[in-house]
Amino acid sequence: MALFAWSGLRHSHRETDYDPLLMSARGGPRTTLPDGRQQPRFAGVATFCRFPLIDSAAATRSTVDWAVYGVPFDGGVTYRPGARFGPRAIRDASQYIKPFHLAHGVDIVEVLSLVDAGDAPVRPYSCKETLDAVCAFAVNLGDPGHTRLLAVGGDHSIAYANLKATWQRRGRPSRGLAVVHLDAHLDTVDEVWQERWGHASPFLRAFEEGLVDPSRMVSLGIRGPLNTAGEVTAARDRGTEVVTCDEWRAGAGPERLAAFCRRIAADEVYLSFDIDCVDPAFAPGTGTPCCGGFDSAGTFALLRSLKGLQIVGADVVEVLPDRDPAGTTGLLAAHIIFEILSLAAAGAKGGA
Repeated sequence: MALFAWSGLRHSHRETDYDPLLMSARGGPRTTLPDGRQQPRFAGVATFCRFPLIDSAAATRSTVDWAVYGVPFDGGVTYRPGARFGPRAIRDASQYIKPFHLAHGVDIVEVLSLVDAGDAPVRPYSCKETLDAVCAFAVNLGDPGHTRLLAVGGDHSIAYANLKATWQRRGRPSRGLAVVHLDAHLDTVDEVWQERWGHASPFLRAFEEGLVDPSRMVSLGIRGPLNTAGEVTAARDRGTEVVTCDEWRAGAGPERLAAFCRRIAADEVYLSFDIDCVDPAFAPGTGTPCCGGFDSAGTFALLRSLKGLQIVGADVVEVLPDRDPAGTTGLLAAHIIFEILSLAAAGAKGGA
């Protein structure tokens, strides 16, 4: 498991350089990272973006703003397996993530207390048992009334568990949460091979349980080929805003997204990011690749346009490291995590 005990890292350089308790006492940053110019980024055992483990933050009595945790599960896939190794690969790739965001002008560790909360327990032979175990793990992380959850998969089935935990922690809103969903697929199939909890179904299950309001959901990056025309029609009939990649490139997509964001500006929002919304030329390591997707720079621009939304939870899913020997997909996923946390930091800084 690609984690380390925070205290173990102290043996490799001066304790006072990044000791979270001492830094907190000195009024230092909200999150204390190892100094990359003293401890090499390729040294030590990886955590997400070099964040401290959640137990270290608890020792400082610091309130955690965001807990990032892995869900190494791919039992819900319908094509290529391997996403169970996604959290480990993304941790490794994220060692080169630095904390200052140029476009937003914010240093995420100055503004937010961020931790790696380890990996959720999984039941590799059962989708439903895994989702129940992940939700039970996530619902108690940090301060349930304050800490927000970012789950790193794993296949997209795990979004249901993190969504449910987020919905519970936000007071079980009767309208459900609003959702911004980036994906090549809608993920609203009722069942595949008699399995109702796989990666093709998380949002339909979330609709059924009232976790998500489909009329306050936008799905971006959808593209074919599809099994039937009815997939998009059914989503739109539920009130979901569906923006295909072709519509985005034709020029109407950004304004439709802006209008959607204005409509949900006062609402709490969950962000779900499937790496296959990106073209496989830029993210080949995924399980159900579809050509004609977003490029990396366009993906960053899209995410940055969400600044101002009240994001209360998120997931990044469907990275298959073994399909990408160069590690490009894991690196992109690490940058997506950074972009999401930067949105939260920019919002917190703007409201300070």
